[in-house]
Formats: sequence, C-alpha cells, structure tokens
Amino acid sequence: MNVNVYGTLVVASLVLLGGQWLVAAVPVLRKWTIPEPVAGGIVAALIVFGLHSFAHMDVVFDTSLQAPLMLAFFATIGLNANLASLKHGGPVLVRFLAVVVALLVLQNVLGIALAMAFGVDPLYGLLGGSVSLAGGHGTGAAWGAVFTEHHGLQSATEAAIACATFGLIMGGILGGPVAQYLMKRIGAQAGDAAPGATGTATPEPYAFEEPKAEQPTTPGAFINTLTLIAISLAVGDALSGLIAGTVFELPTFVCVLFVAVLLANGLALLGRPVAEHAVALIGNVSLALFLAMALMTLRLWDLASLALPVFTILAAQTLLMVVYAIFVTFRVMGANYDAVVLTAGHCGFGLGATPTAIANMQAVTARFGHSHLAFLVVPMVAAFFIDIANAIAIKLFLMLPIFH
Repeated sequence: MNVNVYGTLVVASLVLLGGQWLVAAVPVLRKWTIPEPVAGGIVAALIVFGLHSFAHMDVVFDTSLQAPLMLAFFATIGLNANLASLKHGGPVLVRFLAVVVALLVLQNVLGIALAMAFGVDPLYGLLGGSVSLAGGHGTGAAWGAVFTEHHGLQSATEAAIACATFGLIMGGILGGPVAQYLMKRIGAQAGDAAPGATGTATPEPYAFEEPKAEQPTTPGAFINTLTLIAISLAVGDALSGLIAGTVFELPTFVCVLFVAVLLANGLALLGRPVAEHAVALIGNVSLALFLAMALMTLRLWDLASLALPVFTILAAQTLLMVVYAIFVTFRVMGANYDAVVLTAGHCGFGLGATPTAIANMQAVTARFGHSHLAFLVVPMVAAFFIDIANAIAIKLFLMLPIFH
C-alpha cells in the first residue's frame, strides 16, 4: 500500500498526537521521560511491522518531506548558534567533545573485537560501531557502499542501515531512563532543577528547550526566518556538492548548519539579529515531524533479520553507551543537573542522531527544568564536530593491518 506525501504528512501528525496521548496516559513513559515523537513513532513502526509480518502488506510512505524537514531543523540550530555565546561555553564544549570522541574510539574497538571473536569480517565491527551509531543512516549508507566497493563486504549497506535503525530506536529510549537514574544520584526531583539551580542554567530558556511553549512571532518574522532557512538549504546543498569526493567531504546537513551559522552571526554583526522565536517555532515543528516520519517508516523486519554476530555487537554497544554515559559523561561533565541533560543528549546521538538527542533533552528539561548550557553545547557537538571526528576516526581504524 503506497501512501502519498499528503497521506504521509497526515500520518506523521497523527503519530505526534498519539505520542502526546501515550505519554500523558501511560505513567511509565512519563517516569522515564520518553520523548513524545519516539513513543508515537515506535507504536506506528510496530503497526507497520505487524501488517508486514501477519497481513503480508507493506506500507510504503512517501518520505520526500523527511530530508527537507531534517535540513530545516539543522538550519535552525545554525541560526540559533550565537558564536559569542559559544565562547562562554567553550571549555565545556571542548570537554564534552573529548568525551564524545573517546566513545567513538571505544565503539569501534568493541565492535572490531566482537566481530573478530565471532570470526566474521572486522568491517562488520566498524559498521556496528561509530559508522552507523554515531554516524546515523547517512554516514552508515555512505561507508557501507565504500566497504562493498573497495573491501568486497557483501550487503554492507543493508547492514549499516539496520544498525543505524537499531541505534535510532535505542538512542530515543535510553536517554530518559538514564536521566531519571542520574537525577536520583544528585538527589533532585521534578522542579528542583529550576533555572539557575546549578549556577550554569539561565532564567531565559534556550530556543529548543520549550517545544510546547507558545512562540510570539509575526508573519514578517516568520517569512524572514523561512527565507534564511531556504538560503541555508540551497547554499549548503551546493557546498556539499562542491566538496563531495574530496578530503573535505561532509554530510549535507553539516554544510547547511555551517551556512546558517555564518548567516546568523553575519546578520548579528550588521545589527539585524534573527527572530529567535520564529527560529524556535520552525525548528521545533521540523524536529517533531522529522522524528515522527523517521520512526514510523522504520523497517523493523530489517532488525529481525540481523545475523547473531551483528545483533550481539549492537547489544554490547547499547550496554557500553549506558555504562559510559553514567560513569564517564555524567562525571566528567560535572555530575550536576546540566551534566544530566548533557548525558541524555549524548545517549541520543551516541547511538542515534542529533534530532533524537534534542528530543531526549527536551523531555528531560520539560520535567525537571531548563539547562541552557546543554542546549548550547550538544547541538554544535552532535551536529557538526562529531561528523568530522567520526570521519577521522573511521579512516584511522581502516589503516589498521587487520583491514589489509
């Protein structure tokens, strides 16, 4: 059954409404601060899986809006990135980036070690490591093609997509429970971590911290912001095409983010700052719809068909993420409330993707209070620096003798 672009948009909207209802109606989802798009999206994916498995009916959604929504979300992150503010969070950003890069290395070491223990090609260990987990679907598919063409690894792209799908699900599920556990560690309850409670959060919420808040804006501000987003998408896509195949190659969304950062800060220097409320409104809508579409279109039967070695690697990676988040990320980042939110975000993009990280943090801050620092640091690390670090890490691992 084929669902056209309008039907897909209707289903995505219903998924978001269903997620809101589920989180409101099921206490355990609220307790573990599961993001609403994740709750609704997984239920939709399970329904599609049931139709595939028992009714022998495949539902095919038209996902042509999914990529523009994702790119629009990254453009709003860039438009909201004030470089002057980033200077204040610079030391924290550097420390968080070091924590993130260390996990990339551990993911690949664990993946390769388990692949070799199972007697399969160690390239599967990389696919089940930072290639597909920290890298996501796009990076996984790109490297999967490289592994097939240059290393002769059969079905590498399919395995990469399946691994990335697993990571996207687990990244959205783990952030809330890990944050809940850590809140008990610091002895805080809902409302205790109010703005300013840690000394780093600020009374003025960050643009993405309150996705349900009404954003006061005007048609003019909305159109101006939409224009900036469109410019970011067009120029970012062109830039991505120019550097494709070179040593500077980066995913399109990173180029879009970079262009948006330049636009926003250039306009600020000219005394024409972007309309933050309009940016927040468009960004949160794009994020919610993208996550709903990404999750409801997951092919869960691809996960069911994973070979035992790859599935074992992914299970071990999930355990590594939880242990690392609790005992490394949380402690290194200060063992306070900001560290809790940073850790929830790390779970989101360490296994899944930047939108999952933002959704995790939104779910936590909606319950426990603002964390301006986390929303300042995580988007830049998760959407920009991690892709550069991951590309370098993958290339360095491929230089090991076991791959030659």
